[in-house]
Amino acid sequence: METAEGVLDLLPDGVVIADADGVVTHLNAAARRLLGATARTGAPLADVMALQDEDANDWATTVCPYGGLSTRSGVPEMTWLTRSGAEVLVTARLHREQRGGPVTEVGVVVRSGRGRERLDRDRSDLVATVAHELRSPLTGVKGFVTTLLNKWDRLSDEQKKLLLTTVHADSERLSRLITELLDVARIDTGRLPLYRRQLPVGPAVDKVVDSVRAGSGRRIVVSHEDPTAPVFADPDKFSQVVTNLVENAVRHGEGEIRVTTAVRGGRLGEVELVVDDEGDGIPEEIRRRVFTKFWKQGIRGGSGLGMYIVNGLAQVHGGSVTIGDAPSGGARLVVRWPGREPAGG
Repeated sequence: METAEGVLDLLPDGVVIADADGVVTHLNAAARRLLGATARTGAPLADVMALQDEDANDWATTVCPYGGLSTRSGVPEMTWLTRSGAEVLVTARLHREQRGGPVTEVGVVVRSGRGRERLDRDRSDLVATVAHELRSPLTGVKGFVTTLLNKWDRLSDEQKKLLLTTVHADSERLSRLITELLDVARIDTGRLPLYRRQLPVGPAVDKVVDSVRAGSGRRIVVSHEDPTAPVFADPDKFSQVVTNLVENAVRHGEGEIRVTTAVRGGRLGEVELVVDDEGDGIPEEIRRRVFTKFWKQGIRGGSGLGMYIVNGLAQVHGGSVTIGDAPSGGARLVVRWPGREPAGG
């Protein structure tokens, strides 16, 4: 049977436990690593928790775990600095044998601040990326509108139409980006509204492909094993998935694009949607990164959110997305989508 110290050593975070007299009775390996070599059992809690804030206030005096209101039961998580200058996050639980009585035991949890630093850095990167993506179309709109206002009388009707068409295109791009950002937030929080029903895969895919083909002029070949095969999906979200996949192939691929659907059976009568292009393909070592936010391949356009949304929408519908190699050497993206509602769903 493992000892209490042995069990505590299995925990990833540092744990320090002190008795009613403020003497440390338990100290795990993670706590020793984070707090330094002087951290040991039998020492005063104030000495073991030799931490300071940015104003040089020490932990024990500031927190005062054995003082304060008799109703206190814990200390919220705060950031502190160790002797070596490393940032740690510390929280504490104050145990009282009797309600309103003195503190009889203090349990402290110490964890590295690196995780929070990484989270803060990721958030900063996200804000910077979003700001950059929003600024690009807004700059275009502002510039062309300014030109129209300042030179209206000197511009011909054709020039005005060209400028307004460009403004419209930039505003549409901005609207799509905002919609994608909202979808990302809803996928992340599990609050994406879905209105699922069965719909035939053939017409749903053909409608999207016709629209992309008209806007790009690329040769897109479509074939269906059974165009009446049902997919169980929110029609708008399914169209969004197909649109992102085909537009991604247009943006990053070369030559002909092939879109095929086939029935693959399975418990929910799955339908498989395959999009092949004739580009350079996606190296196997970076395929997992394709489904991360703001991932972009090369220098070509796009917000970098399309594949993240494709993967998220497929998963909330009970489907999946995988990346492989097309017969032509380009990229192959395969979406498996349930054909009917799960029992009890």
